[in-house]
Amino acid sequence: MDNTLSPTFYVGPVPVYGDKILAPMDGVSDWPFRSLCRELGSAMSYTEFIRAEYVLRRPEYVNHKLMFRPDERPVVFQIYGEDPDKIVKACLRLQELGPDLIDVNMGCPARSVANRGAGVGLMRTPKKAARVFQRLTAVLDVPVSGKIRLGWEDCRNYELIARIIEENGGQLIAVHARTKEQRYGGQANWDAVAEVKQAVRIPVIGNGDVRTIADVKRMKAHTGCEAVMIGRGAIDNPWIFSGLDREQVPARQVRALLRQHLERNVQFYGEDNGTRLFRKYAVQYLQLKSLTREERRKLLSKHPPEEFLALLDQVYTAMDFSKSVMTHRKG
Repeated sequence: MDNTLSPTFYVGPVPVYGDKILAPMDGVSDWPFRSLCRELGSAMSYTEFIRAEYVLRRPEYVNHKLMFRPDERPVVFQIYGEDPDKIVKACLRLQELGPDLIDVNMGCPARSVANRGAGVGLMRTPKKAARVFQRLTAVLDVPVSGKIRLGWEDCRNYELIARIIEENGGQLIAVHARTKEQRYGGQANWDAVAEVKQAVRIPVIGNGDVRTIADVKRMKAHTGCEAVMIGRGAIDNPWIFSGLDREQVPARQVRALLRQHLERNVQFYGEDNGTRLFRKYAVQYLQLKSLTREERRKLLSKHPPEEFLALLDQVYTAMDFSKSVMTHRKG
């Protein structure tokens, strides 16, 4: 990222360069993937969400999720929980690790999280949400932000929660434009993002149904948001942060990122786990849904890293050849 340019926006005193940001996704936006996306142009690095209780009682369980390199800044640690006291204590500990922001997750729709009052469950208790932000902004030296949804189908209180975040010192709001019940399906409601943007003066990030560069431009124009957060659309196309749609990415760039990502996974998790955890990204990068079940089974079985890369290269070469033949026939 060229920091000689003017910031796109500020979160408190923190400058942000760029308008496309990788969304925090549990089990996806780990250090290898988010660091690669940051290098490709993601304007901020959000960690996977971290449970407040684990920060306090099981730090060894979450420490690996907090790894970052200085060149990834601004770095955002995302936390979730239902107990304001535990959230505050956990955030004070997290601050010691040097993040640029701390974000409160108020958007996770998983039953195990939301039904006990954390994630999007916190949106059902506005007074508690206010206490969380009021206390965090009073004791932390770094800016505090919140990532929300539209609420629940019977309680779409996103405007109220957005105002609560701002009025209690929050410096940024990210809005996933779906309700708890929608989870990740249905159509995202960009009008709601626009309503949040009009309701507050702090920066707003829009999230939902962004898969192409045209979508980025349309969401910004439709909502007025400062930046766009990209989740599932970035898994098969991390190059979107470089301004490229998937079909614009040359084969050599795909191969190079495959190797780089796998090497980083092995470095971070060790050979066995690194290779195993990389498979889900390989399926997306190479768009392997067109393969037969047997072809996918063979490819995604356990292999040493170099053998795995060789198999991936064979598959990609074959797919490239098939595309070339089809294009030639159409021509």
